[in-house]
Amino acid sequence: MGKVAINFKTGTIRKNEEIIVGIDLGTTNSLISFIKDSKPLIIKDINQKDLFVPSIIYINSEGKIIVGKEAKKQLSVDPECTIYSVKRLMGKSLNDLQNQKKHFGYQLSEESSDELIKVKIKDKFYTPIELSSMILKHLKNEAELSIGAKIEKAVITVPAYFNDNQRQATRDAGRLAGLDVLRIVNEPTAASLAFGIGLDRQDVKNIAVYDLGGGTFDVSILRIEDGIFDVLATRGDTYLGGDDFDHAIIDFWVQKFNLIIPEDFAQKNSLRILAEEAKINLNKNKIHTTEWNGIKLDINQSEFEKCTASLIQKTLDCCTLAIKDSGLALTDLDEVLLVGGSTRMQIVKSAVNNFFKKVPNDSLNPDEAVCLGASIQADILSGKRKDLLLLDVNPLSLGIETLGGLMDVIIPRNSKLPIHQARNYTTSKDGQVKLRIAVYQGERDLVEHNRLLGEFILDKIPPMATGIPKIEVSFHVDVDGILKVKAKELRSGQEQEIEIKSQFSLSPHEMARMLSESILHAASDIEKKSLLDLINEAEILILHTEKFLKNHHSWINPKTDVEIKNICKELKSQINLKAKENIQEFMEKLKEITTPLAHLAMDNTIQEALKGQKI
Repeated sequence: MGKVAINFKTGTIRKNEEIIVGIDLGTTNSLISFIKDSKPLIIKDINQKDLFVPSIIYINSEGKIIVGKEAKKQLSVDPECTIYSVKRLMGKSLNDLQNQKKHFGYQLSEESSDELIKVKIKDKFYTPIELSSMILKHLKNEAELSIGAKIEKAVITVPAYFNDNQRQATRDAGRLAGLDVLRIVNEPTAASLAFGIGLDRQDVKNIAVYDLGGGTFDVSILRIEDGIFDVLATRGDTYLGGDDFDHAIIDFWVQKFNLIIPEDFAQKNSLRILAEEAKINLNKNKIHTTEWNGIKLDINQSEFEKCTASLIQKTLDCCTLAIKDSGLALTDLDEVLLVGGSTRMQIVKSAVNNFFKKVPNDSLNPDEAVCLGASIQADILSGKRKDLLLLDVNPLSLGIETLGGLMDVIIPRNSKLPIHQARNYTTSKDGQVKLRIAVYQGERDLVEHNRLLGEFILDKIPPMATGIPKIEVSFHVDVDGILKVKAKELRSGQEQEIEIKSQFSLSPHEMARMLSESILHAASDIEKKSLLDLINEAEILILHTEKFLKNHHSWINPKTDVEIKNICKELKSQINLKAKENIQEFMEKLKEITTPLAHLAMDNTIQEALKGQKI
């Protein structure tokens, strides 16, 4: 397939120059952009109208797929076949969505609560990846008609707090739509590019990007210097956005007017649409009045502010944590950028202004900023912009489980991406030929408090004594934030590698809980870790002692042999009781009695080696 580009002055097609587009695959709306005359431009449709596509899919009884504005019309007509907020389903299981299921008018698959979720339309099941690809394909086709050229490569944006599984799902959706996805870019990073910050290499700025979209929230703190975009910290909530403000209005109406909402999804959707209209109108009017099923409904600005205060506070809590992570103070920030359609709300602008103590920059269309930034990143990847570099970070620590259920962190939270880190381990038993590698994400010292991302078995390890095998476990997180883990036994060369595709995603509440609890429980975690470290050390000491007695029983005094075995027995008992001080006491006793024997064994070994030798 030939690569083409447009000469915009003449309107003719110029061959042999590829087009790489930027795509904002949003919860509420999706857009596509490219670079025209060295400037980012949102692509319009063939009629030169805004190609601002509602992220909604309608699948009729014949299986015909309709995307965008025409699909949106079906929300109140045929809600069970009209899918919206697909982005909120990406990488999720049914368990993740138990509290949100009531908000969806379509049927979610319940084949297994542990499996990735599916949407059931009539008798057919669709994955969020398939559904997202329909939106991407529609964008791609409309854009191709508009610019008269084939589009094969793209940069797609995601919330900074999308986990590995959600990023993989987004990349797969792009591929299914016929796109070569060159990069998955964090939305706040793309937005900062769109605002033009850092395009001048003389810029030295610390900025905060506050991104409140239809379904997700992110805040990122960036340092921009000499054309390098360095994400110092990022926080967010993958289940907080404009949709939740709509639901807050509905909940308010239910309480104020004693509404009984029927199970009919068409009625639910009609009420949701009215709530969205109220949210928009309250931006300019002091009161909004409407009617639903013959019932007059109203809400004023003060009521709206009260019923959504907790949602706004959640975003500000994220801002507090992000600033703390970045190591900066509020006064160190030069600018605050507003991104995402939900930042149009005056109550949001006021809250951001009050929190950051500076007027936020809302000079760009908040719906377009992320998409425009994606096309600039696409331009960088095409090789046309060599003066800019984007460095992102991973939001949570990554590591593996070690003896006693401890979390051994290999890549710390907020490490710069891409990153490759490795660490060496060994076996815990003689002759061990298999080793389970369990990969976790989180900030606590014990894996039981963190999230399991995936696991695999490194087998065919040559049987050797404890501690002899050298097993290197390496983590590689690429620029898209996607994790690959490899385990290799260095002596034999035996290795196993997986790309982590977790069946389970972190809910925003879990994400916030993990980070706050890591601080709240720091002292108790340290105490537990200290005990587990001591138990591990004691068990290894017992193992080596019992092996020593077996190998040297011929010359060890029987009375001493019995005494050592009794200490080992008592030490095992104290380990079971998890009595820290007693464990330490018996370990000291064991070391005290076995150290002289170890020296004697070494002397005997040397004498045997030198027997018959002349010096």
